[in-house]
Amino acid sequence: MNLIDFLNASPVNYLAVNTIAGVLEDAGFRHVDVRGEMPALKTGDKVYFTKNDSSIYAMHIGQLPMQDGVHMVCAHCDSPTFRIKPNAGIRCEGGLVKLNTELYGGALMQTWFDRPLSLAGRVIIAGDDPMQPETRLLHIKRPLLQIPNLAIHFNREANDGVKLSKQKDMLPILGIITEEMEKDNVLMNLVAGELKVNAGDILDFDLYLYDTTPACTFGLNQEFVSAGRLDDLSMVHAGLSTLVDTAGTTPQHTRILAIFDNEETGSMTKQGAGSPFLLFVLQRIMVANGFAGEEAFRAIENSFMISADNAHAYHPNYAEKYDPTTHPQLGGGPVIKFNASQKYATDARGAAVFQRICDMAGVPCQRFVNHSDVAGGSTLGNILAASIPVNGVDMGNPILGMHSIRETGSVKDHEYCIRAFSKFYEL
Repeated sequence: MNLIDFLNASPVNYLAVNTIAGVLEDAGFRHVDVRGEMPALKTGDKVYFTKNDSSIYAMHIGQLPMQDGVHMVCAHCDSPTFRIKPNAGIRCEGGLVKLNTELYGGALMQTWFDRPLSLAGRVIIAGDDPMQPETRLLHIKRPLLQIPNLAIHFNREANDGVKLSKQKDMLPILGIITEEMEKDNVLMNLVAGELKVNAGDILDFDLYLYDTTPACTFGLNQEFVSAGRLDDLSMVHAGLSTLVDTAGTTPQHTRILAIFDNEETGSMTKQGAGSPFLLFVLQRIMVANGFAGEEAFRAIENSFMISADNAHAYHPNYAEKYDPTTHPQLGGGPVIKFNASQKYATDARGAAVFQRICDMAGVPCQRFVNHSDVAGGSTLGNILAASIPVNGVDMGNPILGMHSIRETGSVKDHEYCIRAFSKFYEL
């Protein structure tokens, strides 16, 4: 599956994990339910695990024992958006109904205005076992909502910068309510109709807004990618493509692709990089294969992690926001990210390893540091390393407009990244 198709099939974290699982299944990976007994895995086995329907971990068992180290590519599948609140329908004067939303992550909110939006996520349905309700994925592909801007005639300062209220300004319009709909729960009826279930059987939901405009390429030579969720689904796609494209041969070291959730809100969830879930899975695999705790600790010490999360490309209109000597360019290759306050996991040793990988793959490599007066973001690498003290590097492809509803990346950079990941998995 190419990047454009992957982005269009993955409007939210739950759909992304479902898409990834389908690609893995087609490549011969089998699902292991972590609620059951961990099977003993042998050389060449290809398995994957999921947590909370929103994170996924794939492994291709290598020829060398795990205590000789594993090669991990880690990324995240969530992106800034708006979550639909419970009891979301708000009837307004004039017969309009809008949905009550809550900001998820650090979205660039002004980019969400005047765009065709829809709903995606998961819905929980009543089943026979109250402790194990049924999960249904929802992906409404047609334009359904829009957050209308206030006309400039009523806001003459709009082009001078406006402070937005998350509660007041960011509520999308769903429709015009007719008399026969007046007493109904409009949203629940909509969801029930899409899933072909009774509205009364819906217990709860995790639903989010997304932009229905498809991903595309643009530029004089179609050299750019324009899409929502490049951060971080482009890195997810690069890791996934590499893992499945190399699945036909048994690797030397065990290969792992770990896709976490909730990076945009701090990673401190059971499905986030701050959870010990991945460590527990590795330990259970070692135990199932007859190894004791010592081997598991050795495996961690001998492993290497590539934490793949997009970097800030140099913006030609805002040179003053960037470090004067170290600012990556679109099309210049993957970016190693440094931060003196340890917002990234990179140190000189990890950077040297990734630089060497890029050299061997014939791929250019760039560096990023923040302008010292401009605070940057963080990522999952340092958080994961705090629970699994593995050597590694924080890197990503350069993009513009990070956390906008549509971000801009480079086609060439994506190709470079896949080549670098392929070389890493080969070692």
